Amino acid sequence: MLNEFKKFALRGNVVDMGVGIIIGGAFGKIVSSFVNDVIMPPIGLLIGGVDFSDLALTLRAATGTNPAVTLNYGLFVNTALDFVIVAFALFLLIRAINRLSQTGGAPAPVPTTKECPECSMSIPVKARRCGYCTTVQP
Repeated sequence: MLNEFKKFALRGNVVDMGVGIIIGGAFGKIVSSFVNDVIMPPIGLLIGGVDFSDLALTLRAATGTNPAVTLNYGLFVNTALDFVIVAFALFLLIRAINRLSQTGGAPAPVPTTKECPECSMSIPVKARRCGYCTTVQP
C-alpha cells in the first residue's frame, strides 16, 4: 500500500497539480492585495472617500454582550472583484497556452491531378497530353 501511494504521489500529474494549487493560492493573495490596496482606494476616493471594506448594512445593532449583526457587502464587492481579476488572468493564461500549443494544422496535400483546360477532365499533374482529348498540356 505504501508503494502504491508513493507511485501515485510522485506521478507527474499529481505533482503538477500540487504546484498549480500552491502557485494559485499565492496568486490569489497577490490579487487580493492588488484589489484591496491598489484598486479599491481610488474607487472609494472617486465616490466620496468610502472604504469598501467598511461598507456594511446593520441588520441588528449591538446590545450588551451581543455583537451587531451586519451584512458586509463591501467585503463582498472586494471578493467579487478579486474573482473577476483572477478569472480574467486565468483566461489570458489559458488563451496563451492554447495559442502556443496550436499547430498550424496539417499542410495542404500536394495535388496529384489537374483539370485539362480543353475538355475539363481530371488528368495527372505530370501528364504532357490529356488522355481524353489529346491536347498538349502546358
